[in-house]
Amino acid sequence: MTDSSKPLWQASAVDIAAAVTSGEIKCVDSVGAAIARMHEVNPELNAVVMDLSDQAMAAAEAADKALAGGTTPGPLQGVPVTIKVNVDQKGWATTNGVTAYKDMIAPDDAPVVKNLQDAGAIVIGRTNTPEFSFRATTDNPLHGRTKSPWNDWVTSGGSSGGASSAVMAGMGAIAHGNDIGGSLRFPAWATGAATVKPGLGRVPAYNPSAPLERGMLSQVMSVQGAICRTVGDVRLAMRALVRHDPNDPWQAPVPFDGHVDLPKKVAFTRNMFEFDLHPAVEAALENAAAALSDAGYEVVETEPPMLREAAREANKCLFGETLEFLGEQIETNGSDTLKSIFANYAQIFDPYSGHELQVGMAQRSRYVRAWRTFMDEWPLVLTPFMPTLPSKWDRDTEGMEGVREVLEAGIYSYSMNYMGLPAGNVPAGFHDGLPVGIQIVGQRFREDAILDACEVVEARTGVMAERLWAQ
Repeated sequence: MTDSSKPLWQASAVDIAAAVTSGEIKCVDSVGAAIARMHEVNPELNAVVMDLSDQAMAAAEAADKALAGGTTPGPLQGVPVTIKVNVDQKGWATTNGVTAYKDMIAPDDAPVVKNLQDAGAIVIGRTNTPEFSFRATTDNPLHGRTKSPWNDWVTSGGSSGGASSAVMAGMGAIAHGNDIGGSLRFPAWATGAATVKPGLGRVPAYNPSAPLERGMLSQVMSVQGAICRTVGDVRLAMRALVRHDPNDPWQAPVPFDGHVDLPKKVAFTRNMFEFDLHPAVEAALENAAAALSDAGYEVVETEPPMLREAAREANKCLFGETLEFLGEQIETNGSDTLKSIFANYAQIFDPYSGHELQVGMAQRSRYVRAWRTFMDEWPLVLTPFMPTLPSKWDRDTEGMEGVREVLEAGIYSYSMNYMGLPAGNVPAGFHDGLPVGIQIVGQRFREDAILDACEVVEARTGVMAERLWAQ
């Protein structure tokens, strides 16, 4: 149930859904509180770039009427949510942060939108993303920059930076996001939110407005998910998001909650290879390891196989394929800033093309095989997410060193997309006014086990939104 001593916009999705189901509050109460909060703080943060207040309140009123008439409440009944502008929502533009796409109106809803709404959630707005959703910060010429709720100089993350800023500031309890190389986890790490990047085949993905199919590597690396303030809310959102949709040929109809108990064993690594690990990140990792150990997990420091090689191949392949499929659009419709950043990407990652790209994509199974074998013994792996604290918001515009710091150093991020492994992010520390996040990787189709471990860390560290609101 909701805490009457706190404003309703601070309530978790779990508590809102329970309160609506019990009749303690109505959908118009929870949705109205989130909208009022959005109108209060969004002008400064610019996290929500399409305001759906009117249709949200109409939907809330209709839901309350249906519930009064005996309709069974859904698991997300009355929960206010946001949707990222790079997925289709019927009647709204799927801009992907690109000015040329500002009038690309979606003919129908993407599966994630359908699944959230079918579960009873109500969409209050659409959140910002960088151009083509391909930066580790959120800024574009069409919608502008999204600020972090912590301060005005640090990044809100990317590409789901609008989602992370919105949910941490109280504009909805669940924020939809997606992740091809870190776009759920970068924003969660930057703002102190919780998330899990689902594994391959978990959450259905499809944009009815898409004129062409994506490249094969993009299909297996990109996933849909949720960013929330608490791990419990991520779990609740994921149970709704995994609902089957036939439009996604990769989705497997596997129940979200695993029916086989896994050994409570965690491999722990702090190895950042050529990148220096910040002492605050190391302390957060040790805090997470201690929390898991105290909760009965066997935590052993050991090295997982071929991580650096997998990360290197991931970027060479992904950027090679991206240039093949999107290079012309980026050149035609991208800003000078984005084109400059992509030039640095190309110099740093030396993308594959032609035969090399085919061989590189074939090599993917080698790394997947090595990690799956390793994870038969170690079902969870505790890793850094980034070696540093969140950077200034435009660090990736500061030449090669800036790109290396905000993207190349994310070796534990994009490697997991490349191998199709699920990975959760949760704060495990706080330093110099900013949250410090860590990552927990798990077996395919065991996001539930990752969230179990993340909840242990959250219980030790606390919910960062509460610290943010107390500032």
